[in-house]
Formats: sequence, structure tokens, C-alpha cells
Amino acid sequence: MIANSLQSNQRDEHFLDSDKKHLNLEIEQEKLYSFLLEIVKTRKLEDVLQEFKRLFIDPFEDEDLVNDNSLKGVYGIFVAHNEQEFRNTLKRCCYIIINNWEANRKHEYIQELLNLLDEFYHTVKLNSSIPENRYRGWLINFFNSNDYQEIKFFGDKYEEPVKQPWTKRYTSYLLFAQSLDEGQTKEQQNAARKRYKQLKEKYKFELAMYIAHSESRTASAKRYKNPSILGDQVLRLIKMIVVKKGVFSYENIANIFIKQIENQTFKDFKESIQKYLFFSVQHEKIVDPLRQQLSEKLSSWLVEYNGRIVDKDLLLRASNKIIDYLTTENGQEPALLFTLLLSQGHALTLVVVLLKIILISRNSRSHLEVRIAHLIRYYDKYAADECRWIINFIEIFNITFAIYADNIVYNLIKVKKDEQPCDLQLESDAYRVFSQSKI
Repeated sequence: MIANSLQSNQRDEHFLDSDKKHLNLEIEQEKLYSFLLEIVKTRKLEDVLQEFKRLFIDPFEDEDLVNDNSLKGVYGIFVAHNEQEFRNTLKRCCYIIINNWEANRKHEYIQELLNLLDEFYHTVKLNSSIPENRYRGWLINFFNSNDYQEIKFFGDKYEEPVKQPWTKRYTSYLLFAQSLDEGQTKEQQNAARKRYKQLKEKYKFELAMYIAHSESRTASAKRYKNPSILGDQVLRLIKMIVVKKGVFSYENIANIFIKQIENQTFKDFKESIQKYLFFSVQHEKIVDPLRQQLSEKLSSWLVEYNGRIVDKDLLLRASNKIIDYLTTENGQEPALLFTLLLSQGHALTLVVVLLKIILISRNSRSHLEVRIAHLIRYYDKYAADECRWIINFIEIFNITFAIYADNIVYNLIKVKKDEQPCDLQLESDAYRVFSQSKI
């Protein structure tokens, strides 16, 4: 009895001690966050970087910091011997600084912070001190983690393009996935969301300006560069996409489909959506095997819902599932249908099918962009020469979805009146594309 009582008391004391340490750690973290938030708003760049270096890069060089009870900061976390808490704290502190500089458009400051971290990473050396070596080992582990790679996204804008791997061009998708990752802090999510929106808006604006001036022969037209890497093909592609107006426009067909599936059972819906997705899609040779494989997958999916009337929830789930079938089903490697389409040169066909899905399920756009981020991460290990087909797909996807964005309208105008109606693919010079912002 006495022994059991002693063991129980020891366990209670252990839990109390653990809770006390956790509470003390949270207090020290909040002090650190508040301190950085204050100096990033009130001090010069050099002072902020100096304080950051003093706190994180080499705190053992500063005896005052080690003995300062009012601001133990990183050293207090180090004493707790908890590497994960250290990494989480360092990550959050980076985002506190980045968010504030981003909000004030001090983008070059962000690059200075990244330069400071990179400089330490490439020069760090271990010494005879066991505590310092352990701490520096934590830093090295942090630099080699995905957390640090995500932080580096914010400096991509200021790197020379030739130094960047091909995936850096599509950072916006990685940022978007990061903004939705529940494992990230609010600071990380907010910073990623802001940067994502900036990159997306910048691309749409540049594409609109390029289109508006690309067919002009004035000297000012040279100021506006093509934001895609498709070269002279880009206008031809845009015309192919925009020309589908009126009765056969993608939006109109999507609206008709939504009305047709009202009061339809889920089983009938599975058949209807396949007809909708492949209606007027070119390349019949690829459509048949694609339709067959998609049919097999859908027919065996959620069979217990087959008798249920389709509602918004089922439409969203089905749209997201088809996106998975067409991109990546597990978020780690490309789906069979994705590889099948792109390996045979049908990137535009895939993009059009994905567009049709989004036009009937707008809320699936987020799921689609996250899946593209997963594909980019998968192919990141390959050289650009080995990924020409995936790069081509993303470029076509960017243009197509920018054209169907909410705040820019693209119109196709026929400029050669003497021309008879013809196939746009053959007579694209008879048309011009004009872009304007929606009010």
C-alpha cells in the first residue's frame, strides 16, 4: 500500500514537473516572439539581423543572453533538450519577421535574412564543446528540413533565374499547399497565402499585358514579356482556348450540365459526368482508353451512395476524386491516367478536362492546386530536360486557368473580315486576343 502510494505520488510529481516545464517553455517562447515582433517594426534592418543572429545563430557567443532571465529565448529551449520545440520556435520566428517585412514590401530585407542563414549553414563548424555541437547540429538539421526549404520560397524572387531549379518557377503551387497545411503555424500559413496571391496576381497581370500588346508593332510592346515559356506558341494556344464562346463555351456547357444532374442519383451522375468531361474533346484515340479507365474507377467508388440524389457535397467529393484520378491519387506519385495523357502529348486535353471539373465545382480549385503541388514535389528530383512534358502541362494549365480567372476577361476579335469561317487552329492570324479587367 505504502509503496503504491509512493509510486503514485512520484508519478503525480513527474506530471506536475512536466507541466511546469511546458508552461515555462511557452512563457519563454512568447517573450521571444514579442521581442522580435517589436524590433522588426521599430528597428533598422541591420539591428534586426544582429539580434536574430545573437539569438539563433550563435547564442553561446553572448554570455549576457545566456544569463538573461528576462529573455532566455533560444537558449532556454536548448536547455530543455527538445529539438522539435527548438525547430518550431525558430521557424515561427522566421515567419514573424518575414510576414512583417512582406506586409511592408521590404522584400529585399527577406533576402538578407535568408542570406544570413545560408552563410551560417555553409560555414558552420563543430568544436570541442558538446552543448554547442548539439545546438549546431539542431541548426544543421533545421537547414536540411522541408521547413527551411519552404522559408526559402520567399527569396526566390531575388535569385538569378539561371541558379534556380525548374520547380522554382512554380513556387506559387507549393506556397498554396503550405498555406493549407494544418501542420504549419498561422504565421507560416499567412505568409505562404500572401506570397501565393502576389505571384498569381503578378502572372495574370503580366499575361494580360503581354496579350494586349503582343500584336502591336509599337516600340512600347517590347516592354511586356511573355510570362510563360511556351514562346510564340502562347498566343495560338490562348486563341484555341478563348474561341469557345457562346453555346459551346466551357462555362455554358458547365451550366447546362449542372441543371441536367438535378435530382439525379449518384449512379446516374457517374455516367453523366463522363459524357460531360469528354464532350467535344479532341484526340478520340486517347479519349476511349481514358474514359474506360475512369469509368472503372468511378463505378466501384462509393457504391453505397449510388441510390442517393446528388447534392453539393457529393458533387464536391466526386470532383475531387476525379482530380485525384487525373493527377495523383496518393499525393506522392503521379496517377496512371496523368502519365498516360502527358506521355502521349495530350497536355491540353488533360487541362481542358480539369477546367471542366472546376467549372462545375469551383470549390475543387484548391484541391486541384494542392495536387499539382504534390506533382511538382515528386518531379523535383528530376532535371528539367527529363520533365519537359510536366513543365509543358503546368505552363498550359497556368495560361488556361488565368484566362478563366474571375478578374480578367479575354475576348477574341476577328480582324480579317474577308475570311470565311474556318478552323481557328489553321487560321489563327485572322483573330486577335484582347484582355481587360472586370469591374
